[in-house]
Amino acid sequence: MSPERHKITVMDSAGEMGDEIQPRSYWRWSKQDFFPEDSFQNWSAYRLALSHTVTRLKDRVASCSEDADEIEELKKQSENEMKRCLSWWDLTWFGFGSVIGAGIFVLTGQEAHEHAGPAIVLSYVASGISAMLSVFCYTEFAVEIPVAGGSFAYIRVELGDFAAFITAGNIILGSIAGGAVVARAWTSYFTALLNRHPNSLRIHTNLTDGFNLLDPIAVAVLVITSIIAISGTRRTSYFNWIASAVNMVVILFVIVAGFVHANTSNLTPFMPHGAKGIFVAAAIVYFAYGGFDNIATMAEEAKNPSKDIPLGLLGSMSIITLIYCLMALSLSMMQKYTDIDPNAAYAVAFQRVGMKWAKYLVALGALKGMTTVLLAGAIGQARYATHIARVHMIPPWFALVHPKTGTPINATLLIRLASACIALFSSLDVLSSLLSVSSLLTSTMMAVALLVRRYYVRGITPRNNLLKLTFLVLVIIVSSVGTSAYWGLDPNGWLGYTVTVPLWFLATLAISVLLPQERIPKVWGVPLVPWLPSLSVAINLFLMGSLGAQAFIRFGICTVVMLIYYVIFGLHATYDIAHQPKKPTSSKISEDDIEKPKA
Repeated sequence: MSPERHKITVMDSAGEMGDEIQPRSYWRWSKQDFFPEDSFQNWSAYRLALSHTVTRLKDRVASCSEDADEIEELKKQSENEMKRCLSWWDLTWFGFGSVIGAGIFVLTGQEAHEHAGPAIVLSYVASGISAMLSVFCYTEFAVEIPVAGGSFAYIRVELGDFAAFITAGNIILGSIAGGAVVARAWTSYFTALLNRHPNSLRIHTNLTDGFNLLDPIAVAVLVITSIIAISGTRRTSYFNWIASAVNMVVILFVIVAGFVHANTSNLTPFMPHGAKGIFVAAAIVYFAYGGFDNIATMAEEAKNPSKDIPLGLLGSMSIITLIYCLMALSLSMMQKYTDIDPNAAYAVAFQRVGMKWAKYLVALGALKGMTTVLLAGAIGQARYATHIARVHMIPPWFALVHPKTGTPINATLLIRLASACIALFSSLDVLSSLLSVSSLLTSTMMAVALLVRRYYVRGITPRNNLLKLTFLVLVIIVSSVGTSAYWGLDPNGWLGYTVTVPLWFLATLAISVLLPQERIPKVWGVPLVPWLPSLSVAINLFLMGSLGAQAFIRFGICTVVMLIYYVIFGLHATYDIAHQPKKPTSSKISEDDIEKPKA
């Protein structure tokens, strides 16, 4: 029976029938549902909160969460639980669905044409290594803290509330922009399927370049996939299986047919823009691997997280990395990089080698791939937003889980309506580099969080060891930034690396030799700690440094907006929740525990 319709009858000690307890409606819109914290009850309370901004900021910067709070306490903010209905098989297919389509069909042609040339395959190798290192970090955390918050929850536990807010801002930014990127690419491939120009179904306006082509089809696709996602996780999983299986068949065809029509002369020159072009492209196509973190957000719905998450994450990402490299190579061998269509690369490439019919098959497969990316993204991104709302960094109304579907409908609407607004106006090149900065920064913070988790436990680790760890991690970060900066200033130089690389190596070695690991993973752990997370930091920051200045300007503007929001709302909401009096715990009464009145 639906929890919305079920009424619980409570009997008092005298045996009299008590009042019927009516569950609160999911659809509610009062001020208390959005701003329940003390600081927002009236203008006087809000002015008082603002006057204590500095004190509260110090408190939040130094405040860290606990595993148990993330796993148990925060779930109560959603009022209803998500349903544990996913196996490792479901998660593996969600991995395929959430990743394949966005990058390989959207960014490969763009980056091969503009930056890497045939060496785009090396760009995928570089970004794939970085992504796999991040996957190791995510897996260890997801097994030990199986909650919907993903990297936000993990960083909140290890690096503190303020660092978690920076992560939250980047997650929401990446979720909104990521959905917009794929939705606009969906329109490009749809027009290719209709044998029309990529921009023929977009509305031309007089706005600034990059924002002048309105895309109502992208908006419609976002709305439809969101409706499917909120209908139920299990139902969405079935749909994802079917669509991803079709997409895999198309991918195998692309790889085989691409090599059949390969012309090795198209690989010359292999690196037309040198090593710099490879790493610029690698930083941007890193977005192609970004969907793997969606699997970590589904840990709350996994039947057996300690088994299902490692198999789903590591299994899907290993196969995806190989697929990406083969597909990139097949495209580069089939067509000269200067002739690649940056909007619908594979469909147009087959048309130009005489397989006009294959153009439609590839376009159809790409559409299915991008549809599953949007579908899996709607699930994963909404779960991020749900957990962020549980700690009141955004209004807690977005944390509510619907009692019937077991899905966070409000959080899904938040992300997807914002994505639809962005997709209507912004072109791919405006969005993709911004996405990569956001994704790489989050992955860097995850690697740092893993180092902290292994070498520091509050109340146990001596202060001297904490100071050593802090100093050495800072050396790793600074030396990695130095390597990236030197590369950007002088790609052909070598002198600067004789300083930055040894510094990175010695700092990592010092952690390994001088500091004992305070925490050993119970089920699954990242191997070769501290080397692999330290290498992840170095590669992620190096790829970030390969992006253009325009990407960082846009990212800086977004960061300033996020910090303003934090000072105005997020800081005070999270402070109030953290310092509210603890409610006395009471045992949860289930339907079976209640004595039902006899007829």
